[in-house]
Amino acid sequence: MRTAAVTRKTAETEIAVTLNLDGTGKAKLATGVPFLDHMLDQVARHGMIALDVAAQGDLHIDAHHTVEDVGITIGQAVAKALGGKKGIRRFGHAYIPLDEALSRVVIDFSGRPGLEFHVPFTRGLIGEFDVDLVHEFFQGFVNHAQVTLHVDNLRGTNAHHQAETAFKAFGRALRMAVEPDPRAGGAVPSTKGTL
Repeated sequence: MRTAAVTRKTAETEIAVTLNLDGTGKAKLATGVPFLDHMLDQVARHGMIALDVAAQGDLHIDAHHTVEDVGITIGQAVAKALGGKKGIRRFGHAYIPLDEALSRVVIDFSGRPGLEFHVPFTRGLIGEFDVDLVHEFFQGFVNHAQVTLHVDNLRGTNAHHQAETAFKAFGRALRMAVEPDPRAGGAVPSTKGTL
């Protein structure tokens, strides 16, 4: 079973994440940030990941630390669940539309953290959610999952749609990258022999 449970506790947040990379897309989410819960539900559903996230953070200040630390903890959990990455596809990509919006996400479980994030949000807030925190989530994930991730919103005029297509595409790309490759014979997908 490719599962992991990770907790992270700081002076600002306390996060618990449990996931199964071979799940059915069901999620149990309680981050205290409703829009983040909505986006993580998309990742679980379209990534076919069983995902439980419980978070308590300093939301009386703002959502920054909670969103970033949830990204960090999910990244740690994915890395732990994958272990040595033997037999996975390694690369994943997806294009996802939602009405006028279209996003592309490409991921590589390279062992090297790198984020290219190009989402020109058309407004600064989605409800009470600061759109800058989308970048913070993905940066936290990238740094701790040790992946290269490109997130590009190719078009869109509705900021909610822009964000949702990015998270859905992330889920689909993640699903593709971590899937077992039946032709790989359990080998690490790198000419180096390690990732």
